[in-house]
Amino acid sequence: MEGAPPPASPAGLSAYVAVSQLLGLTLLATTGAWLGRYRGGVAWHSSLQFNVHPLCMVLGMVFLQGDALLVYRVFRHEAKRSTKALHALLHGLALVIALVGIVAVFESHRAKGIPDMYSLHSWCGMVAFVLYLLQWLLGCGFFLLPSASFSLRGRYKPQHIFFGIALFILSIATCLLGITEMLLFNIRDTYSHFVPEGVLANTLGVLLVAFGLVVGYVLTRDDWKRPPLAEELALSMDFKTLTEGESPSGCSQ
Repeated sequence: MEGAPPPASPAGLSAYVAVSQLLGLTLLATTGAWLGRYRGGVAWHSSLQFNVHPLCMVLGMVFLQGDALLVYRVFRHEAKRSTKALHALLHGLALVIALVGIVAVFESHRAKGIPDMYSLHSWCGMVAFVLYLLQWLLGCGFFLLPSASFSLRGRYKPQHIFFGIALFILSIATCLLGITEMLLFNIRDTYSHFVPEGVLANTLGVLLVAFGLVVGYVLTRDDWKRPPLAEELALSMDFKTLTEGESPSGCSQ
C-alpha cells in the first residue's frame, strides 16, 4: 500500500548495531588517547608522523570497513542502488585513509633509517590492503557497473561476501599485531609490570576484538539480511533478460 510505513527492523538488530557503533567510537577515542597521552600526539612533518599510521588504520581498516559491511543490514528498505553506492563509498573512504596511514609509516621509517616490510605485522598489513583494494575494484566492477551479466554477478557474490568478512578479520588481527609490536618497541622493559600505557593499549586490543565480534554476529544472522524489495525482484528479472537473452520465465528467446 502506498504511503505505508516500512516494516520494522528485526528484533535485536538495532541494539546490536548501536553497540557496534558505541564500540567503534570508543576504540577510536582510545586510540587517540593512547597516541596523545603516551606517544606525543599526531603530526605529519615531524617525528610524530609514525603515529598517523595506527590512527588511520584503526579508523579506515577497522571502523569504516566494519560500517561499510553493516550498510546492507542498517539500510534495509532503501533503494538497492543507493545502498550499493554507500557501501562502495565507505569502503573507498576506508582505502584512502588506510593509504595515508601506509604512506605515513613508510616516510617515518625512511626518515629514521628503519627498514621496511620485515615484520609479520607489515606482511599481514600489506596483504590486507592489497586484497582490500582488489576486493573494492572487483565489487565496483561486478555490482555497480552494468557490464557484468546476471549469472556472473551471481557466481561472484559468494566470493565477494566471504572475502569481505575475511579481510575484516585479517585487518583486526593485523591491528592486534601492530599494537603488540609498538608496545614491545617502546616499553619492552616495563610492559610486564602493567604500566598504564600497556593497560590502555591492551584495552584497545580488547575493544578491537569486541567490535569485530559484534559486527560479525550481525553479518552472520540470516534473519537480519536485507530483504529484496518487490521492485528489485522485477528489475533483476529484466536485467537477466537483457544481459543473457532469457525471458522472465527462464525460456531462451
